[in-house]
Amino acid sequence: MGDLNKQQIEEKIEKMFQLKQKALEGGGKERIEAQHKKGKLTARERIDLLLDPGSFYEIDMLVHHHSHDFGLDKSVFFGDGVVTGYGTIEGRKVFVFSQDFTVLGGSLAAEHGRKICKIMDMAMKVGCPVIGLNDSGGARVQEGVISLGAYADIFLRNTLASGVIPQISVIMGPCAGGAVYSPAITDFIIMVEKTSYMFVTGPKVVKTVLHEEYTSEELGGAGVHASKSGVAHFTAKNDYEALQLVRKLLSYIPLNNSEDPPYLPNDDPLDREDEELNYIVPANPNQPYDMKEIIRRIADNGEFLEVHKDWAPNIIVGFIRLGGYSVGVVANQPAVLAGVLDINSSRKGARFVRFCDAFNIPLLVFEDVPGFMPGADQEWGGIITNGAKLLYAFCEATVPRITVITRKAYGGAYDVMNSKHIRGDFNFAWPTAELAVMGPKGAVEIIFKKEIESAPDPEKKEEELITLFNKKFANPYIAASYGYIDDVIEPKKTRKILINAFKLLESKVDTNPPKKHGNIPL
Repeated sequence: MGDLNKQQIEEKIEKMFQLKQKALEGGGKERIEAQHKKGKLTARERIDLLLDPGSFYEIDMLVHHHSHDFGLDKSVFFGDGVVTGYGTIEGRKVFVFSQDFTVLGGSLAAEHGRKICKIMDMAMKVGCPVIGLNDSGGARVQEGVISLGAYADIFLRNTLASGVIPQISVIMGPCAGGAVYSPAITDFIIMVEKTSYMFVTGPKVVKTVLHEEYTSEELGGAGVHASKSGVAHFTAKNDYEALQLVRKLLSYIPLNNSEDPPYLPNDDPLDREDEELNYIVPANPNQPYDMKEIIRRIADNGEFLEVHKDWAPNIIVGFIRLGGYSVGVVANQPAVLAGVLDINSSRKGARFVRFCDAFNIPLLVFEDVPGFMPGADQEWGGIITNGAKLLYAFCEATVPRITVITRKAYGGAYDVMNSKHIRGDFNFAWPTAELAVMGPKGAVEIIFKKEIESAPDPEKKEEELITLFNKKFANPYIAASYGYIDDVIEPKKTRKILINAFKLLESKVDTNPPKKHGNIPL
């Protein structure tokens, strides 16, 4: 090879390095410093924290927009405001896009959108999760309807990928207008406190139209969406914590819907018993207790990753491991509103059940439910159709499903919470379980109405009848006599029994009738 030819090749290689170096600089030093001053990391810093060291391979680093209107020809940056590629988390392949706020405010337009769509298409082909790190000023106004088209291209892929590959959205800055609908379709949303917000219309529009004043944080901050709207499944104090949470969440989830969740062995004995579980349910049926304590005592090493912790806390959902295997937990929380089912808790439970079923994660239900929440607000708000969502989700689920009734299982809520009648595989009860159409007081007032009214001392008569009702019905044995309960178990042995039952159900095969899709009561 001649020296001239070698020199030409080296010049071409040098040019390549120069262009890539320019792409790595993002929007420049000043904008990167401004990002850091807000307490935010840059797009590439976030990817480095999220993925295993050295595993990231960037795609489309040299893509840029080709627009000329409104001065865009003077603002051309390699990458076009989003970093895309693939890498690994704990050695497992994932695709990621990370919006770069230092480049044109991370605004989304044609090329930016195409980059995201490309990795989503690749993720579907190879069966890997997609993680989106969102930090964008929204649609690039200068590109007009082209920007809107780019959003719609992403929305379509989010929808087609739903239930096929896991999709996780991390909101690490602004996410407003049409941009919110892509995260909303994904499986989990994590928001960073104080530096992220989501809303369809911002504070200025709200003030103009409704004459109401809110800050971005008040209208769509992490706290609002974690506790009031339920849009956010998790919140994190900063970028680092949010990215570590993604890694932890993925440890419970398979790469796609044709795989099983990852098995992670540990040193927690499979036959471990916990004496405290025998006494955790109070003797007084109206006294609350913390269902999370039961969950932690049964889970491997007491670890529980709770989802939607601050929204609809009268139901608990999240992930544990039993014998190293990932399990999705749905549990009534008697410490909040007595564990009653209402509109929000039904929606929360249904969404989680459907996620677990889509991704082959077995379901464990801890039940202590007095019924559905009464009241005009609930009825007018659609408790009927919202309660039916949870019922539908359980009925539809074909993964292994086990229920443990710790105390109350009243009325229609008994049916809904993964009862034997809707294909629950194993239904266990503790000796403290009470299965009935309704609570003793309400039942007695209906059944013995005339007898109570005609008694010399109606109040005393009612108390006697309630005691009689409790002896006869406030137990699990009538249900067990019909086979609605497979076994009444000693609470301290619950972990061992559950691990054995799930082990048996590993080879479970169950199917639903052929259909395009069902019509869940949305």
